[in-house]
Amino acid sequence: MRLEGKVAIISGAASGMGAATARRFAKEGARVVIADMLEEDGRQVAADITRANGTAEFMRLDVTNEDNWKAVVEVTVQKYGKLDILVNNAGISGSAASDMLDTDTWDKLMAVNSRGVFLGTKYAVLAMKKAGGGSIVNLSSIAGVTGSARTHMGYNASKGAVRTLTKSTAVQFGGDAIRANSVHPGLMPPMRTSGITADPAVRAKVLEGVALQRAGEIDEVANAILFLASDEASYITGAELYVDGGYLAT
Repeated sequence: MRLEGKVAIISGAASGMGAATARRFAKEGARVVIADMLEEDGRQVAADITRANGTAEFMRLDVTNEDNWKAVVEVTVQKYGKLDILVNNAGISGSAASDMLDTDTWDKLMAVNSRGVFLGTKYAVLAMKKAGGGSIVNLSSIAGVTGSARTHMGYNASKGAVRTLTKSTAVQFGGDAIRANSVHPGLMPPMRTSGITADPAVRAKVLEGVALQRAGEIDEVANAILFLASDEASYITGAELYVDGGYLAT
């Protein structure tokens, strides 16, 4: 198995791409911490993994809260002895905003999508240094590379920050055998926090720019995350992996 003996924390793993990644990791032998604010859903994902003979547990995490991050990483290391993998997946959409210039929306997007990734990286790096290395995979977006219509600019800015924060992490901590890479999903099933981008008419318009002429699936993103997290990507760091059906190539 590709993650045999590895310990992983996945933020936002109670649903969507995070849950798909948690299940994929567990099938590959990882011990998975499902870190999320959605306790009922998160515990259900952990229970599903356990029933399938995997190892997983839920820990409550508000990614904007530094004390939460510190506690989740510390408890994980105390229980499993180390931390090998962090997947910074938690995030919120910017397409539910009615005012594209609303400052509160900007602050919330930056807090969850950018600050949350920084805090997770901070405490993961400290733990991974002690373990002799590790892999960090950050979920950005095609919106972190190019502008988006019908989406609050804070979403683009926050995902762009994730993109460059990942490269900074790779450069600063490569000497500690810590790798950091970003994954950039394109058109996927609507998020729990999606707004207008969940509208079929809007999705059809976006689909016109997708080379493969279809939306992606969350398991396709999970497979990309698995590759970057695994030792198969041992000489890959600071890279961007687009899972967008060719959208950015058109």
